[in-house]
Amino acid sequence: MLNQNLKLNTKIFNSDVEKKSTRAGFGEGLLLAAIDDEKVVGLCADLLESVKMNLFADKFPKRFIEVGIAEQNMASVASGMASMGKIPFIASYAIFNPGRNWEQIRTTICYNNQNVKIVGSHAGLSVGPDGGSHQMLEDIALTRVLPNMVVISPCDAIEAKKATEAIARTKNPSYLRVARNDTPIITTEETPFEIGKAQIVFGPENGLAEVGIIATGPVLYNALMAAKKLESEGIKIKVMNLSTIKPLDINAIISLAKETKRIVTIEDHQVVGGMGSACAECLSEFYPTRIEFVGVKDQFGQSGKPEELAKYYKIDTDSIIEAILKIKAG
Repeated sequence: MLNQNLKLNTKIFNSDVEKKSTRAGFGEGLLLAAIDDEKVVGLCADLLESVKMNLFADKFPKRFIEVGIAEQNMASVASGMASMGKIPFIASYAIFNPGRNWEQIRTTICYNNQNVKIVGSHAGLSVGPDGGSHQMLEDIALTRVLPNMVVISPCDAIEAKKATEAIARTKNPSYLRVARNDTPIITTEETPFEIGKAQIVFGPENGLAEVGIIATGPVLYNALMAAKKLESEGIKIKVMNLSTIKPLDINAIISLAKETKRIVTIEDHQVVGGMGSACAECLSEFYPTRIEFVGVKDQFGQSGKPEELAKYYKIDTDSIIEAILKIKAG
């Protein structure tokens, strides 16, 4: 059952559940952050409407810079602005930001611990027909390895909005991962959000869970659908929303592992170096636990509808159920 304490969307399991893109949530959150703090500025790499920074640019044109198709320059300019006390948000497609400008992010932002917020839109397989050249499946790995960096992958548009406001209030370099396509709204405005805190969004009404699921990003919805189906078959599942991948909520992960003794991680990203790897690193050190990894396994993406790609790369609901049953039987 859904965790009632989190005030989640009661329509999650309905066919008419509301949908909205996480990139739209970022755009709304950036506008609110800018209204709250005049030091917030925006820089974009010629993708203003695609990354939903247009709301900010329309409201605060003097605080917006169109850098053009020059992501490396955008990162360096933002670092300079941060050193002068601004709070720059830099946005582009994730394949370019942090993909193309990773060295500038490393050296001018993270090495100097500058307060720059990096937004990678159109991340994961969900970008669909744009194909493997634009389906960024390595960005979590690229960013979480960097010292000083915070890494957040919100599950829906509302959480993306809250995460944007939250990172605007911190002093850390931060990476926010958002997607293009509309995905189900899982949380509500009343659902709490805190950087570095995981949440158990679904669990058995009575007794201990048999398998723990840890999911990040909009594929949390697939995890919830899998857990709901297995619940009807008498299998007890707990589902964690791990929206902050760095800093990792070590205590929450260990607690889930101690209860279930079996963990399934789910992400729209390469398994190697991604959120599942972060969880495995944590558990190997503090509480060795058997893990099944659901994600892209050493492959590039390809063109297709998001639902087709999810099935092909086995991050859809049926594949999650298969992974749960496999680890439960082992």
